[in-house]
Amino acid sequence: MAKKAREIVDLIKAHNIKMVDLKFIDVPGMWQHTTVPADQMDEGALDAGIGFDGSSIRGFQSIHESDMILKPDFDTAHVDSFRSIPTLSMICDIFDPVAQGTYDKDPRNIAKRAEAYLQKSGIGDVAYFGPEAEFFIFDNVVYENSGNRSGYEVDSVEAHWNSGNTDGQNLGYSIRPKEGYYPVSPSDTYTDLRSEISLVLKDWGIDVEMQHHEVATGGQAEIDFRFDSLLKTADNLMTFKYVVKNVCKMHGKTATFMPKPVFGDNGSGMHVHQSIWKGGKPLFFDAKGYGEASQMMLYYIGGLLTHIDSLLAFCAPSTISYKRLVPHYEAPVNVAFSARNRSAAIRIPMFFQGNPKAKRLEFRPPDPSCNPYLAFAALLCAGIDGIKNKIDPVKAGFGPLDKNIYDLEPEEAAKIRSVPGSLRESLAALKKDHDYLTTGGVFSKLFIEEWIEYKMEREVKPVEIRPHPYEFFLYYDI
Repeated sequence: MAKKAREIVDLIKAHNIKMVDLKFIDVPGMWQHTTVPADQMDEGALDAGIGFDGSSIRGFQSIHESDMILKPDFDTAHVDSFRSIPTLSMICDIFDPVAQGTYDKDPRNIAKRAEAYLQKSGIGDVAYFGPEAEFFIFDNVVYENSGNRSGYEVDSVEAHWNSGNTDGQNLGYSIRPKEGYYPVSPSDTYTDLRSEISLVLKDWGIDVEMQHHEVATGGQAEIDFRFDSLLKTADNLMTFKYVVKNVCKMHGKTATFMPKPVFGDNGSGMHVHQSIWKGGKPLFFDAKGYGEASQMMLYYIGGLLTHIDSLLAFCAPSTISYKRLVPHYEAPVNVAFSARNRSAAIRIPMFFQGNPKAKRLEFRPPDPSCNPYLAFAALLCAGIDGIKNKIDPVKAGFGPLDKNIYDLEPEEAAKIRSVPGSLRESLAALKKDHDYLTTGGVFSKLFIEEWIEYKMEREVKPVEIRPHPYEFFLYYDI
């Protein structure tokens, strides 16, 4: 049952809360916040919300239509672990006071519309999502960009590039490139830190299933938390990133969710597990199906793979996303599905055979630079399109791909298409292929147009026009 404003007032009193922090997400996918003294947040204020300037938030309003309202979702209330002054944190929805309704470009509202679209379709009543957001923990990071100077440097005490470090004591337990998956301490230096993050996440109501070092050297990590509904999982992922960054900062470390901060080693992906249920029953299981997948799941897969190029405009939405989506780094670049092949864009996990509740698909190209509300909503729309139009992935030529693509003969490998090689290509695909996003009223055409324009003008073109340090290596003496 949804909490009421009265319960929040009681919670404030019970925990001697002094401040209330109202968090919300901008269009690119970063949390923003404003903080209000708790004595100003009575039932009336909580229900009415707080006004703010929407023109100062990325992707929102123009200056002549700037007044917007933050309304907290009371079910997201948690005492903030990282504030020295007792503070209650809540995630907010955004309202348009002129339209007197939810704000069309609020990513959280788009996620809600996706859930409503599923229910209205009659296909199911809940879509479950489970992301695996990988990240790096570094000891130091520096970067700069100016007219005459550009560069970056990241560092980690456990990284292989420090194996020859003679500045002080060196114990020699560095992790070699691509050998970071599951080593014990002392090579894995972050076990306790990841455990602490896991315990703080539990305090925030997020159930952690496991934590471990990931494949790359230099502190790559993964902490998996339990799946939930689309909206709840998107909320949890934003909370997850907040907790990870702040716990690391408390220990003098820095965490990044950018997809490819280290050259020559694995990048950070975010495999997204998905399933649809109705009336408390899973719909993606069939004991006799390929990989125990039901026909509905196969149609859903067909929708994802049919629209994969445009989906990546939301699921891999950074220019650096495509530094990760290259062959030979367990990168899921092949537009195909498989029961166990991790180079395919979609995998059907086989860990718990015979268990209908565990049956789901894993969409592997996304990375944690995405806005989860938009990415999950787009994925659900594509899956629904596949189900409604009965897009069979086998008949469409998407597999199953049960061979190591790197061992295939060139003629056979050439038949398997790859995902787009740049954000520019994905945005171009979105411009052509977006009816599946607008059909159910989840995304508006205006939002899609503004997303493409924002990404092109603020990210793609600024990266393209700047000299790259490696270009000096290649061309300075030409």
